[in-house]
Amino acid sequence: MSLLAGAVVLVTGANGRLGRELVEQALARGAAKVYATARRPQEWSDSRVVPLALDVTNPDSIRTAVTQAQDVTVLINNAGISVESDTFLTLSDEKFRAIMETNFFGPVALTRAFAPVLAASGTSAVLNIHSVLSWIALTGAYSASKAGLWSATNSFRQELAPQGTQVTGVHVGYMDTAMAKGVNAPKTSAEEAARKSFDGLEQGDYEVIVDEISAGVKLGLSGPISDLYPALAASTPV
Repeated sequence: MSLLAGAVVLVTGANGRLGRELVEQALARGAAKVYATARRPQEWSDSRVVPLALDVTNPDSIRTAVTQAQDVTVLINNAGISVESDTFLTLSDEKFRAIMETNFFGPVALTRAFAPVLAASGTSAVLNIHSVLSWIALTGAYSASKAGLWSATNSFRQELAPQGTQVTGVHVGYMDTAMAKGVNAPKTSAEEAARKSFDGLEQGDYEVIVDEISAGVKLGLSGPISDLYPALAASTPV
């Protein structure tokens, strides 16, 4: 039986392109209800979708969401932000903290808060949207936030397994979303990213590698770190 058949799903960042795909594809796979959350949730035409206000950086907002969504069986941590000129040396303290709060502390806090709810359902799951930048630091704070989330996902997988909660992490490179609108490179569609994410979740995969970029970088982790940063290696004095 499909993990999503009859499931009650909560998706963070549901207003974005990937978020909308996750909502719609969860329903297509048999979810009974989807909480579509955002700071300012949009209206949906499908009665199975429940718009829910949620700011993942606000503890009070998280507690309210948990109170309102006591029937959740699948939690999807999708919300995330990035900023231009994201380097540790140039980013303001305010923007650095905003990235870490949204991309790392938020999903960790949400998972901790919903853990008892997920435990009550018997069979449940957490799906975390990472990035290829979890493994290669081409941006400062964003890469650090996604690397932290990857590590937290691996920890949650072990801690939540005894209660019957599966934890899956998704790695993807450039996606055709607003976040990558200025990138001139091949991009994965949000539809494909959502489809592969759910395929992996329903197969019980620990990790979902969406595209060739992510697969190549993961493979490169087994070799010298300099191979992942050829430009840096070429400019470093011997």
